[in-house]
Amino acid sequence: MIEVENLHKAFDGEEVLKGIDFKFEKSKTNLIIGQSGSGKSVLLKCMLGLFTPEKGIIKYDGKPYSEFTEDERKDLSKQIGMVFQGGALFDSMTVEENVMFPLKMFTKKQHKENKERVKEVLNRVNLDGNEKKMPSEISGGMQKRVSIARAIVNRPKYLFCDEPNSGLDPKTATVIDNLIQEITHEYDITTIIITHDMNSVLEIGENIAFLKDGVLAWKGDKSQIFKTDDETVTDFVYSSNLFQKVREAQQQGL
Repeated sequence: MIEVENLHKAFDGEEVLKGIDFKFEKSKTNLIIGQSGSGKSVLLKCMLGLFTPEKGIIKYDGKPYSEFTEDERKDLSKQIGMVFQGGALFDSMTVEENVMFPLKMFTKKQHKENKERVKEVLNRVNLDGNEKKMPSEISGGMQKRVSIARAIVNRPKYLFCDEPNSGLDPKTATVIDNLIQEITHEYDITTIIITHDMNSVLEIGENIAFLKDGVLAWKGDKSQIFKTDDETVTDFVYSSNLFQKVREAQQQGL
């Protein structure tokens, strides 16, 4: 679990996060949603230790990050997996080499053992047999699955995903959503996902933080978000034609 308490962050005197309180629960897909500029990425970077908040506490499994020793912070970094928006694969490395990269960086295991672990996670994301291919030789959806395999290869306790569905068609995006959720439950991970995709909210929104102008405007799950009367939330949720139709159907009792 990751807990954020009264978190404030400012840049050049302008406050971006204005007292965020939220619990990112273990073994759940925790979604951070909101419009551009709402503070989602800043919150994520604060939790990753890339930004230092002016005020507030970030706790990893009950211990404030500010109290971590340098060695504890290094250990924490080894326990974090990251799925980047664009996949962030190394173009000059094979699929196998991309997934093996964190193992070579953070462990001292033998090459044979690393290869076995890579094969295991590639099989888990349904990419066995693609080890020797280059990123340019596989589809965008497959690249995202490689990114997920790389993120979980070190058996992380925490998984951060920044717009994991970016650039994917709806069907492939749903596959990626479900894969992330399955892995979260299977490995008992605390997963945090930034997304603009309301389909993802509907599919895997188990614990949702909705930010607006640096404030936690609403929290709940995927079933509750379609029942709220909060206009700030409903304006965001039903901003697309698809979800406007969902709302109309709900009102008509269909």
